[in-house]
Amino acid sequence: MNKLVSTVAVSVLLATVTHAADPPVPADLRETALEVFKPLPSTIPAVKDNRITTEKIALGKALFFDPRVSASGVFSCNSCHNLATGGDDNLETSIGHGWQKGPRNAPTALNAVFNIAQFWDGRAEDLKAQAKGPVQAGVEMANTPDQVIAALKSMPQYVEWFKAAFPGEADPVTFDNFARAIEAFEATLITPAPFDAWLNGDDNAMTVEAKRGLSLFMDKGCAACHAGINVGGEGYYPFGLIEKPGAEVLPENDKGRFAVTNTADDSYVFRAAPLRNIVLTAPYFHSGKVWDLKQAVAIMGTAQLGEELKGKEVDLIVAFLDSLTGKVPDVTYPILPPETDVTPRPVSIIPTSK
Repeated sequence: MNKLVSTVAVSVLLATVTHAADPPVPADLRETALEVFKPLPSTIPAVKDNRITTEKIALGKALFFDPRVSASGVFSCNSCHNLATGGDDNLETSIGHGWQKGPRNAPTALNAVFNIAQFWDGRAEDLKAQAKGPVQAGVEMANTPDQVIAALKSMPQYVEWFKAAFPGEADPVTFDNFARAIEAFEATLITPAPFDAWLNGDDNAMTVEAKRGLSLFMDKGCAACHAGINVGGEGYYPFGLIEKPGAEVLPENDKGRFAVTNTADDSYVFRAAPLRNIVLTAPYFHSGKVWDLKQAVAIMGTAQLGEELKGKEVDLIVAFLDSLTGKVPDVTYPILPPETDVTPRPVSIIPTSK
C-alpha cells in the first residue's frame, strides 16, 4: 500500500512539474494579437480595378478549371493550385508542359487575394497579373494570349459568358478580361479558421496549446514577418537573415527577388509565406525541400531568429499554425463549354530554340 501511495505521489509531482513548465496564456493575448493580425472578412473583398460580380465569378471558376487554356490541353490553374489539397499541388516543384519541372514550389491560391503581391518574388502586383503568368510560362502552360483567346472565342458558350461578365464591351473576350475573371473567382477562396473565430471573441475556438503557441509565435519574433490578415504575405525578407540555410533548402541559383529588382540587397529575398492552411501545403519554402512542418519551424528559428527552438516550443507553434486551417468554400466542378471544329488542337511538344 505504501508503495502504491508513493508511486501515485511521484506521478502527481511529475504532472505538476510538467504543467508548471508549460508557458502560461497571457491574459491580454487577444488584445496583443489584434495589434498584429486581422481576422478574415465575412464578405468577398474588393479588388483594385475589377468589380466583382456573380457572372464574373462564374466565368472565372470555369477558366480556373479549364485545361484548354494550356497549349497541351492538360494543365489548368487547378493543376498547380488544387482546391481539394490546400490550394497547391503538394509537390516539391510543379509539373508543367511536357512534364517539365518548374523552378519553385507552388504557393496556395487560398486567401491569395490578401497578399501584397503574387509569386515568391512578388513579380506580379495582383491576381490579375498572376493569372497571366503561368499561361505564358514555357515550363507551365506554354501558351500565348492570342492562342488562349482563339480557343475561348471558338466556343460559343464562353463568348456568352464573357458578354454576361463584361456587359457593354464591344469585344469582351480579351486576355485582360480572362485575367480579371480568374481574379474575381480567386477572391472568393477565403478560408475562415478557428484563429479568426478566436480573434472575433470566441474563447473556445482555439485550444490552450494553440494559444500558447500564438504567444510564443509573437514573443519569439515570428510575427515580425508573418503578420497581418494572411499571417504573412505582406513583405519581403532575406531567407537566412541570421544564419543562411544550406543549399538543400536554399538553392544558390535562385536569388529570389533579385531577379525582379536587379538590386544586390534583394539577393535571396522572398515574400514572407502566408501561413493560413500551412498544415495542408507541404512541402515548404520556395524550394519545396522540407516536408515536415516541425522541421520547417525549426529551420525558421535558426535561420531567421538565430535561435534553436526547443521541441516543446516547436510543438506549440505548430499547434497555433494548425488553428489557421480554415474551411474551404464549397466549389462545384464546372461543366465546361464544348469544343468546336475551330478550337485549337492540343500541342504537347516542347519548342526547341534554333
